[in-house]
Amino acid sequence: MGLIERSLARMGLARRSLDGDQLSWKAIDPAQGLSGSLSVRAAENLSTVLGCTNAISTALAYVPALTYRQDGANDRAEAPEHPLRQIVRGGVNPGMSWPDWVEHLVASTLLTGNGLAEILRGDRGQLEGFRHIQWGQVTAVKLASGRLAYDISDPRGVKRRLLEGDVVHLRDRTDDGYIGRSRLSRAAETVAGVQSANVHANSFLRNGASPSGVIESVEPMKAEQRTMLRESFMARASGPSKAGQTLILDGGLTWKPAQISPEDAELLETRKFGVEEICRLFQVPPPIVQDYSHNTFTNSETAGRWFATFCLAPWARKIEAEFARSVFAAGSGYELELDLSGFLRGDPEKRWAAHKIALESGVLDPEEVRQVEGWNKRQTLPNSNPEVEVA
Repeated sequence: MGLIERSLARMGLARRSLDGDQLSWKAIDPAQGLSGSLSVRAAENLSTVLGCTNAISTALAYVPALTYRQDGANDRAEAPEHPLRQIVRGGVNPGMSWPDWVEHLVASTLLTGNGLAEILRGDRGQLEGFRHIQWGQVTAVKLASGRLAYDISDPRGVKRRLLEGDVVHLRDRTDDGYIGRSRLSRAAETVAGVQSANVHANSFLRNGASPSGVIESVEPMKAEQRTMLRESFMARASGPSKAGQTLILDGGLTWKPAQISPEDAELLETRKFGVEEICRLFQVPPPIVQDYSHNTFTNSETAGRWFATFCLAPWARKIEAEFARSVFAAGSGYELELDLSGFLRGDPEKRWAAHKIALESGVLDPEEVRQVEGWNKRQTLPNSNPEVEVA
């Protein structure tokens, strides 16, 4: 049994032979990836999973995407003539902008382990855009050459095949070097436990009666009387909107409180811990997804830097490396850079402090700072001293 076959067996994925030289398996779709009982779509019902996915994907879609050309061994410059520059500005296709596409690609990778997009090229092979492909529509095929092919089945029943050079394939950590595996499936028990706590909490709020306790009778009750009392009591006191209503009993009936609450069942603490568990899976600091239980002004600022350094930077590097592999021709000298310094847009004080340091150290000159800020170059007055400038 080969490496890929052993990996498939460990992951429990179906395998079928196309012919003697090919091996194929059904890729992880939205109904798989966690366990047989919890799908990726069900996982998104967990607010922390959705919050972490949105935080990472929207942050990477937000930062500036720059195209550079390598000039010599140590020099590089922006390449405004490259088609990717226009795609970033004008959209990856007529129906999707660049930020939307990046958000789709990264979110799919976080939830299923794989994000796939078709590379659109013109008649002469020039880059024209990208088309997002849902991973649930993909069957990955290992060819005899050792390369991957992707069989796509769209909702209309049309099937087609794309090769490695035709797609951008962003993947989470793999077990076999070919197909990414979702971190939700790697920690399926953790995710299922958090989901179970949510189900229990919803059931408690939906079915719980308050006040909560036992109705006692001094006289034996018939089955019909017990049924009528139970139905009447549930209709009167069950549900969150009826909590705390006054209960009136007669006929020798008495109420004995049971003193059961969510705190006694440790339900609230369990749900709080579930937020931290999911954040660990995605490498997202809890304050980023609005969990401020351990928050201070100091550590919230640190959480933002931690998020950029240990979560976003590795994903940005993955995207840049995938573009170097699949979009740019080998040896072309072009590269994509996701500029994480773009996060300073939301903090003008730090941004201008950084500009000041760059000016004083000679890293940038004033015109370059103006360019970074999106301002035009300064113009000199006509028929005057060139050193006299106007803003």
